[in-house]
Amino acid sequence: MANNNVETTGFLGWIDRRFPLTKMYKEHMSEYYAPKNFNFWYFFGSLALLVLVIQIVSGIFLVMNYKPDANLAFASVDYIMREVPGGWFIRYMHSTGASMFFVVIYLHMLRGLFYGSYRKPRELVWVFGVAIFLSLMGEAFFGYLLPWGQMSYWGAQVIVNLFSTIPFIGPDLAIWIRGDYVVSDATLNRFFAFHVIAIPLVLVGLVVAHILALHEVGSNNPDGVEIKEGPKDKYGHPADGIPFHPYYTVHDIVGVAGFLIIFFAIVFFAPEMGGFFLEYNNFLPADQLQTPPDIEPVWYFTPFYAELRSVTSDFTWVLSAAAVIAAIAIFLKARFSGLWRVIWPVVLIIVAVLMKTLDAKFWGVLTMGGSVVILGFLPWLDRSPVKSIRYRPNWHKVVYAIFILDFLILGWLGTQRVTPVHTLMGQITTVIYLSFFLLMPVWSQMGKFKPVPDRVTFQPHVH
Repeated sequence: MANNNVETTGFLGWIDRRFPLTKMYKEHMSEYYAPKNFNFWYFFGSLALLVLVIQIVSGIFLVMNYKPDANLAFASVDYIMREVPGGWFIRYMHSTGASMFFVVIYLHMLRGLFYGSYRKPRELVWVFGVAIFLSLMGEAFFGYLLPWGQMSYWGAQVIVNLFSTIPFIGPDLAIWIRGDYVVSDATLNRFFAFHVIAIPLVLVGLVVAHILALHEVGSNNPDGVEIKEGPKDKYGHPADGIPFHPYYTVHDIVGVAGFLIIFFAIVFFAPEMGGFFLEYNNFLPADQLQTPPDIEPVWYFTPFYAELRSVTSDFTWVLSAAAVIAAIAIFLKARFSGLWRVIWPVVLIIVAVLMKTLDAKFWGVLTMGGSVVILGFLPWLDRSPVKSIRYRPNWHKVVYAIFILDFLILGWLGTQRVTPVHTLMGQITTVIYLSFFLLMPVWSQMGKFKPVPDRVTFQPHVH
């Protein structure tokens, strides 16, 4: 019989002798010590978990009435909206939750960027987080086709066609993904299976891994100070930490309440959000013979879509030159040790050489995908001697501000029609986005850094 080192009696004791319920509660809640100086940026982790639950529960109720059939899908969504009691509410919760999920995740990742939450010893926590982000993008893409509206249909057609640009295997890969030569009933069934079963299972697994990895190494904080390495109280607990429960479970109720007020205000009063959350073209049934005048993805994909559109045949010369410059700068300035100092520039130079040998559309797809995947390499790109933005040179804050503004401009450009001016703006902002990461080994260690305190800076509330 298992001994979980807990002293419980009665029904709970019966469970604990067979399943580590109390042990897990103590390890991950009541005896998990988190830094006492969390600020409002730390709401977004629990909010992401809340939205995941909202999406799973609302999705279950939608599936009860949805028909994954090209002839019935649009009508079944209309039936949910008009005939199913409370169906409109469930559908709007799910569609609003999709957008709010990305709002929360983007802010959660931005906090990690500010405070260096990807730095040692949390590299794996960050990698799991980026994998969650990639899975979430896949989940959103597969789910976008299910209403079988005009924008759903043609958006899927455009995105799947991008895979055909991959050398040698591209055309066959695109047909394999669609299950047909065009987006059809076979495509809808495949996307439905991925959206409802496959990716949610992966997401839940990654979320569990993300939390377990976080609780193994401990949470970061705005100062970037490791509380486990600091002084301990008489019980051996970190002196700069407090139990996650009840302190932060109650603390997070404030964030949850504020979030739900905004969330349900959107659900009840503006579920379309001016066409950003639900496009007006998607209220029309899919028509294979009528292409919408403007095919664009949902707002949370538009920054990467803008990068895709910006890569023209002429622009590949710019990217080639930028890759070579980045390689030279890293080789001369970056403090990479051993083989990495050689491997990283060599990879960039190979990319620069290949730029002019392959189709520009392929490099657009690679740029779009690479701009997401490169996030996973942040723990090794950032060479700063300190973690938190609080103790970095002031001009580093300007670099972060430019990056955020650049990302927002890319998002706006992704919603605009292709014009020479918009293409030029997209190319400039794409270079800035990529330079932020590719040159990070150089600029992140430059400047005068402030001394990091030995203990977290914390001002208790005065009553």
